[in-house]
Amino acid sequence: MSFDHSQESFIPLKGLHNPHLQTVLPRLFRRRISLRPHWQRLDLPDGDFIDLAWSEDPMQARHKPRAVLFHGLEGSFHSPYAHGLLQVWQQRGWLGVVMHFRGCSGVPNRMGRIYHSGETGDASYFLRWLRTTLGHAPTVAVGVSLGGNMLACLLGQQGDDCPLDAAVTVSAPLMLEPCSAKLEQGFSRVYQRYLLSQLKLNARRKLQAWPGTLPVDLLQLNALKRLRDFDDAITARAHGFADAGDYYRRASAMPLLPGIRKPLLIIHAQDDPFMTDEVIPDMARLPANIEYQLTEYGGHVGFVGGTLRRPQMWLEQRIPQWLSPYLDN
Repeated sequence: MSFDHSQESFIPLKGLHNPHLQTVLPRLFRRRISLRPHWQRLDLPDGDFIDLAWSEDPMQARHKPRAVLFHGLEGSFHSPYAHGLLQVWQQRGWLGVVMHFRGCSGVPNRMGRIYHSGETGDASYFLRWLRTTLGHAPTVAVGVSLGGNMLACLLGQQGDDCPLDAAVTVSAPLMLEPCSAKLEQGFSRVYQRYLLSQLKLNARRKLQAWPGTLPVDLLQLNALKRLRDFDDAITARAHGFADAGDYYRRASAMPLLPGIRKPLLIIHAQDDPFMTDEVIPDMARLPANIEYQLTEYGGHVGFVGGTLRRPQMWLEQRIPQWLSPYLDN
């Protein structure tokens, strides 16, 4: 099999390798959404629901290879990487789908449970439902940021029983505690402020729609100043963790990596402003089925190459190129 090796290594846009620029550039270059997704609501066993954004009507494309995307914290189909990848997958003849975590599609979910970095129950249910409803076909998954940590947890928990043929994680915070601390330092506080404002906005919508479903009221919610405060007051208490520290310990994917049995590509950028070196796995402990790619530049889910006139989203080349042997044979 011949590879275009320029797809394998990442070269940042000339003069724009700064990690913060790399992190925000996709929002500028991927502003227009050209794909019109097919929306579907999937009811869950506990009375809640998740929303699915498909690249086309799944019932008419049930024979096609499948690629599932798990988005990042407060992400959705509208995130640049999500509609970008979905469109590329559609062009390759694959059936793509974004599984929105509870409450992330713009509609508040009904139950007290929301979603978090280690919450694999809904993804596991969805993957089983996918196979039962559409029948067997090659299936892969891509997890981005929080969704990447969640996907790595799922792969590690299920081992050989995981219904996926292969997977990719991008910019995943495999050790949550140091990543949470990093977002309280220097320029990274800008990202913390943005993410916290999105989380609080979503929580406010939920409190208005379903009063009493969150462990805080509006006053307590407004007083939260850090992501760690949010995880202490809401994430941990809504999901049975003692506090944020307990949640970070138990939901980090790093300890589960040795148990992963399916082919997995992990992509990190050395300059990711959300991460520290603690997310870099010990190569000696990784099984042979895990490929690790650490790029010098790329920021957080950035990886913008090419030129200003013709910018290239490297992830939209690298991910399909790596997944192709599992879907196109």
